[in-house]
Amino acid sequence: MWIVRGLKKGVITGRYPEEVREEELPPYVPAEAPRKCPFGAVRKGRLDLSACLYCGLCNVGFERRTEMSRIENPLTFRRSLHVFFLDVGTCHLCNREVSLLTGPHYDIHRLGIFFVPTPKHADVLLVAGCPTEEMVPVLREAYELMPEPKRVVVMGSCAQGAICRSRVEDHVPVDGYIDGCPPSPISVMDGLLKVAGRSER
Repeated sequence: MWIVRGLKKGVITGRYPEEVREEELPPYVPAEAPRKCPFGAVRKGRLDLSACLYCGLCNVGFERRTEMSRIENPLTFRRSLHVFFLDVGTCHLCNREVSLLTGPHYDIHRLGIFFVPTPKHADVLLVAGCPTEEMVPVLREAYELMPEPKRVVVMGSCAQGAICRSRVEDHVPVDGYIDGCPPSPISVMDGLLKVAGRSER
């Protein structure tokens, strides 16, 4: 019965980066800097999108975000990229978005990106969450265990200090940022393709 249903439904895997559906795009963000933000995303009169939680409480106009990620030091990996995901203190929203990447809809493996169980085999350390006191040594050890060349990409607003005072970049060198609370799976894919040097977006 399930096999017949699957055959009738056909291929459901997305076609990113060749094609992006409207529902897969990152969320809407404030179109202008509000006078006040309950979470401190307005700094010196300007809206810091890396600290924006997309809560909508600022009550200003919203627009579609176009920049999904900011990568400062990409690799030049044309084939496979191995990623170790590390949660240093999240609410688990970021974890859920990352878990969707290996499912049939996004199927990140088709792009040559693979998650590995140890930082010893990783090219990229993908970090989410506010670094807690207990997780800072784990973060540093994971970074030290990675072989060169290695890159660190942080995902989510809290990893960039939006909610807590501790930021990932306070403890290890950071090469890229994926904004959002949480970032959409497409945003994470965009960031990983950019850090691999394979994105044209």
